[in-house]
Amino acid sequence: MKFDELNESNYILFAIKHYENPTCVTREDFDEDIKRFKYLKRLLKRYVQGGSLRTHLIINHLIILYNVFGEAATPLLFFKMEREYWSLLKTFLLFLNKYPVGMMNDLDTEPDLEVELEKL
Repeated sequence: MKFDELNESNYILFAIKHYENPTCVTREDFDEDIKRFKYLKRLLKRYVQGGSLRTHLIINHLIILYNVFGEAATPLLFFKMEREYWSLLKTFLLFLNKYPVGMMNDLDTEPDLEVELEKL
């Protein structure tokens, strides 16, 4: 199957195609990893609304997603997140050296988050 553009009807197939978790034996294991997108979204939303920034937890979720989905995690992340979180996401991915070169060059990063990540 060719994935020119991710949408609601094909993102699960895209995720399954790129999913590589040797410890996964059931559909529930896959679903748990897919839920990490929702957890990340919730953490970013909480920060945007004035809450605390849980950088270690966000980084842990991102690392796990890249471990099980590989480079396919990038398009999945940007598909599952609203545009208002993209600059935060880009900042985290740049910190982890996971942001593709040349992807959305006009998208800014978050200076406050960069300062916070430099402290780690």
